[in-house]
Amino acid sequence: MIVAAALVSCTQASSGGGPGADVPAAAADPAADRARSAEDAENADLAEREAAEEEPTAVPTPGPELVRDAFATLQATLYDTCTPGAGDCAYFLGRVTRELTELDESMRADDKGPGHFKKPLADMKVLFDKLGDDRSEAHLEKYFSEIVGTRDGINTWMQDHPDDYR
Repeated sequence: MIVAAALVSCTQASSGGGPGADVPAAAADPAADRARSAEDAENADLAEREAAEEEPTAVPTPGPELVRDAFATLQATLYDTCTPGAGDCAYFLGRVTRELTELDESMRADDKGPGHFKKPLADMKVLFDKLGDDRSEAHLEKYFSEIVGTRDGINTWMQDHPDDYR
């Protein structure tokens, strides 16, 4: 039995069926090897150029957050506050305003459409119209009640619409 296995092994090696049998033999003509290598390189270059042409030129940007995610970050501010004039409102009012802006964007982009979020979007529009583009601490402090009131009103509205944040 051992002799038969040894003979099979020797036979495969000598007949080309053993190890290395699948490795192509070197071409007798070195010029043919160079031509084949040049052709392979040319094909690779062509494939790279075609792939580069197919790549999108614009870098995709992430869309707005989901309403539930934007609302969750707004809710995280519910028990936070500051004292206007004490110098501690820049972060708080800036954050609430930013969270409201992101919630506004999310509601407008939501599959339910902006009509579903009519009340909160209207409330945020009133606030944003008052605020304008100025996000300085002094300016936001002038609208402290409006900012916090809008946040709280939207929280109340959302509590009545749990399907929008669960």
